Amino acid sequence: VYFGKVRFDIYRKVPKDLTQPTYTGAFISILCCVFILFLFLSELTGFIATEIVNELYVDDPDKDSGGKIDVSLNISLPNLHCDLVGLDIQDEMGRHEVGHIDNSMKIPLNQGEGCRFEGEFTVNKEPGNFHVSTHGATAQPQSPDMTHTIHKLAFGEKVQKVQGAFNALGGANRLSSNPLASHDYILKIVPTVYEDLSGRRRFSYQYTVANKEYVAYSHTGRIIPAIWFRYDLSPITVKYTERRQPFYRFITTICAIVGGTFTVAGIIDSCIFTASEAWKKIQIGKMS
Repeated sequence: VYFGKVRFDIYRKVPKDLTQPTYTGAFISILCCVFILFLFLSELTGFIATEIVNELYVDDPDKDSGGKIDVSLNISLPNLHCDLVGLDIQDEMGRHEVGHIDNSMKIPLNQGEGCRFEGEFTVNKEPGNFHVSTHGATAQPQSPDMTHTIHKLAFGEKVQKVQGAFNALGGANRLSSNPLASHDYILKIVPTVYEDLSGRRRFSYQYTVANKEYVAYSHTGRIIPAIWFRYDLSPITVKYTERRQPFYRFITTICAIVGGTFTVAGIIDSCIFTASEAWKKIQIGKMS
């Protein structure tokens, strides 16, 4: 660029006859290229990967659910006939449903001696319980065996990219328990929101669990055992958000890597070259 007779050039050129290539410079240049390539690939990996950030707040995240929570239950009772197994749901809003059958399936086990219950249903966002029992059976057995294995108990939509207590009771085994005992699982449900890069939200629920096992009696005798899931909702919501490093930050980092590496390498090469020239002069002085 010329301004009148003044030449303006930020990138000044050094004549080739004023430069001197050295083996040390070549070696440092190769190391610089390898180092820059390594850092570039590391930054590129970090740019492509997504970061999951979590936060806590007080709110009902899924206001469009109509005050309902989807529940998925899969449980095996190897010593209780399918004709006796039923699901009952009740809560503080007055719901009391015995023998829920919608979206449920019973699979016989052990030549019909046992049963695997799989069901999907909804519960209100109010404290309540649902329980597996023989309460809905036409005739009550004398000694119902409530030993069981829980394969799955999950609430809301499935979230795969986050490690959490979305299926805290999965794999719970109570086969060695007292056959006549009732089982109480006390659940504290925590609303969870997962938002991906496209802005789509998935509404799920994590939960913590405490349990106890007991044989219940009343003035009329022993109470029919059941498997109780008593739940309550936490007011705290956990939100996971996918984020990716902005492109401008990626470019800035790459420029800093390249420029910084060559600057430091130039300083090192200059120091080595200056020291080498000084040593040569000392050797020539000794010889003379």
